Amino acid sequence: MRRMERGRQELSEFLQSRQARLKPTDVGLPVGSRRRPPGLRREEVAALAGVGLTWYTWLEQGREISVSASFLDNLCRVLKMDAEDRRYLYLLTQGRPPSEPGKTWCVVPPVIHRLMADLTVHPAYVLNLRWDVI
Repeated sequence: MRRMERGRQELSEFLQSRQARLKPTDVGLPVGSRRRPPGLRREEVAALAGVGLTWYTWLEQGREISVSASFLDNLCRVLKMDAEDRRYLYLLTQGRPPSEPGKTWCVVPPVIHRLMADLTVHPAYVLNLRWDVI
């Protein structure tokens, strides 16, 4: 139980520190004249990430809520997190590192490029061994 409480506190501190390091102009928002704390406000982060203020507040407070990978990726984009911050956020919220998108490591030989160039009248595409369209 103590470990869970510590994790929630770490999540809260982590999100607040990432909000504080950004200025509204960094994310395309105008600077208001009555801005007390530095950085982005909760409501600005929530709006930019596409969630409700209450839900984001609960996340920032470290409450026990479920978060999707797409939301976490939106949050990383909004808060301009690097790969290390993204990994840490996933570990804090989901207990696992983020899944990485698959990469195709395939080079199309020149002969295939020539063949495709000669097939201008007919539609064609090239597949690799994983059935990825190259």
